[in-house]
This record gives sequence, C-alpha cells and structure tokens, in this order.
Amino acid sequence: MFPPELPPVSNRVLYVYRVLMKWFSFFIFGLFSLIMVFTVFPPMRLFLFSKQRFKKYARRLVSFFMRCFIFFMNFARIVNLEVENKKSYRQLSSKIIVANHPSILDIVMLISLIPNTDCIVANHLSKGILSGIVRQLYILNSHDLSDILKACDESLKEGNCLIIFPEGTRTPRSGKITIKKGAARIAIYSGCSIVPLHIGGTDKYGLGKRDPWTGFNPTERYIYRISIKPEIHPEQYKNLSGPAATQALTNDIKASLFPELLQTND
Repeated sequence: MFPPELPPVSNRVLYVYRVLMKWFSFFIFGLFSLIMVFTVFPPMRLFLFSKQRFKKYARRLVSFFMRCFIFFMNFARIVNLEVENKKSYRQLSSKIIVANHPSILDIVMLISLIPNTDCIVANHLSKGILSGIVRQLYILNSHDLSDILKACDESLKEGNCLIIFPEGTRTPRSGKITIKKGAARIAIYSGCSIVPLHIGGTDKYGLGKRDPWTGFNPTERYIYRISIKPEIHPEQYKNLSGPAATQALTNDIKASLFPELLQTND
C-alpha cells in the first residue's frame, strides 16, 4: 500500500481517523466554496460595482476562507502550517511567487498567507460549477502566450502577487523533475522579481500525485513548513538574449527550489 520509503502505520485507529477527517475536510471545502460562489460573491459583485474593486475584496475573502479551512484542519489535528514571520507574506506586492508542489493543498497554503494573490488556472476549471468565479478572479490558461503574458503583467502592475508552480503539476515522488519556463518568461516580460517559496515538512502521502485517497502519512499529521528564499531579479539577465535569459532564470528557479538536485549532479 505504502511507497517503500515510508514506514508502516504506527497507530491504525489514529490513521483511520486522519483519513476520514481528510475526506470530511474536503467535503467542507467544497460545500463552503459553493456557498461563497452562489450566496456571497453575487451581492459583492452587485454592490461593489467596479470589477477591479470586486476582484480585490473577493481575493481577500478567498484568502480568509483558506485560513479558516487550515484552522479547521489544524483543530482536527491532521494539518499544521509552520511559517516564520507571516507578516512578510502579507506585505508581498507585485511579485511572482514560485513554489515546489508536493501536494494538492499547496495552493490553499499559499493563498492563505498572501491575500492579494492571482494565479493561472487550467481551462477546464472555467467550465465547471465554479466557472463564474474562476473567470472573474483569475487568469485562464490560453494557447496564446502573448495573451497570458499581457494578463499577468496587468495583474502584477495592480499590485497582485502571481502564484506559479513551475513544474506545472504536483512534484512526483520519484523520477525526473522538470521546470517549465513560464515563470521566467513572465518575469522577464513584466520586470517583476521572483520570490521562491519552498514547501517542506512531513511526507504528504495521500495528497500527492497519483496517491490514493485512502492514503495518509503513516506516522504523523501533515506539516507544511514554508520558507522564503532569496528573490531573483530579472534585471541580472538583461545582457542575455531572450531565450538565453529565460533559460538562465529557469535554471536559477530550479536551483532555489530543488538544491538537492544540484548536489546529486555534482
């Protein structure tokens, strides 16, 4: 059942409790998401008038909802979020946030910390039950790179922080880690700095890519230990050609988020 690198279950009763509470937490998340979409956001959009003003306050409300969700999971004793100097996250503005992506809850953790967040969402999310709010608050992925770059640049100029998982998917438990060039292209186009965030802590088995929903860390709760790495400024690549600058910046993102890969290659 478990990957070979994980130990056996230490307490079966506690393990079953944690799995059930994980399921219940996601049910609560879905329920309150629907409540926000159908009963909270429509009057906000109606009475706040301005589209930009609605986006600002709606994103802050989403961030508050994420904090409440994390508080619930912490109360249920299945998740801990460990962050130093939370105030520094709330003060981030016009930054491109890049992070590794070990679990499905990573975006929840980051939005809870950074209230003025924007992100690029997959097109299929614009066709579901939450499509209305997705289209109004976030940037839809598009096959036209110029449209994405323009939308990201406009959002960053408004003071938002753009969250990007440069792997494009959850970090695999094993195998090659591939970093895409989207974050670097946006940084060079907009001139905005990149702030790498590393998500560590305990093993996220049960929340990772291709993990079973019946899975959980076999010995302890999920701990999310998030740390800020040094900023990466696009100006330092200005003497390089476009493709070379993009590749160099992408390499530096990879080195910041996955330094162990450099040690492996040495």
